[in-house]
Amino acid sequence: MKKIGVQQIIDQVAQMCIEANTFLSDDMIWGLRRAAETEESENGKEILATMLSNFEIAENKNIPICQDTGMVVMFVAFGQDLIIEGGNLGDALQAGVAKGYEDGYLRKSVVSDPFIRTNTGNNTPAVIHYEIVPGDRLKIKILPKGFGSENTSALKMLKPSDGIAGVKDFVLQTVEKGSPNACAPIVVGVGVGGTMEKAAIMAKEALTRPLGKHNQIAHVEALEEYLLEASNAFGIGPMGLGGTNTVLGVNVEVFPTHIAGLPVAVNIACYVNRHVEREL
Repeated sequence: MKKIGVQQIIDQVAQMCIEANTFLSDDMIWGLRRAAETEESENGKEILATMLSNFEIAENKNIPICQDTGMVVMFVAFGQDLIIEGGNLGDALQAGVAKGYEDGYLRKSVVSDPFIRTNTGNNTPAVIHYEIVPGDRLKIKILPKGFGSENTSALKMLKPSDGIAGVKDFVLQTVEKGSPNACAPIVVGVGVGGTMEKAAIMAKEALTRPLGKHNQIAHVEALEEYLLEASNAFGIGPMGLGGTNTVLGVNVEVFPTHIAGLPVAVNIACYVNRHVEREL
């Protein structure tokens, strides 16, 4: 069986936290450049050009691409034939986040209690979702989630009779209401099916799917394309100041559900949709 030491995990997670906050992924840069080429609003064009310039400065100076360096969300696929040596996986992942935020001089934004609100001082705990998978690999996705966009997300338990029309209405209402305050152009993650919490988790993980990579289910891909076109028809535009590029991409994930329900979750990410993935 393959063995991985906890220090290797700590070091990798720390690097991923710094990388995610300093370099925007290629798919997001591609999406913003495409938006800049097609934007019809003069304000929108200037905003998109400024965003792209900001990314170059951050990369050249090795500084964060946004002042909100987020609360870390992780998706961890743990191979059932893998052994962790020197400690436990959960502690190693949290230690990696603390090290990354300290070494990278990243803003610590997590409070220890939602009411008392004392900063934990190291940006932990991260929110971690685990999945046991075949094999001996450890796959980690990191998504530092800023809360300007997180606060505009929503969940609704629809009736089965609401159908796909109800899903479309709810997603578009959430985008129209939230995108002006979510630093548009945004990326929209949608989870449909499962239970309440499963829909929310799917919506979050959908944000890690690269822009332009559609769901492989034909009718779900068609839904993604419809929601993208309809969202951009609102004319909200970059930073909510008008334009033709409000949404860069809509990623929809689905899961079997109960005969009596149709859960739908919408998770919105701003134009700095940071996501890094690594396999050990």
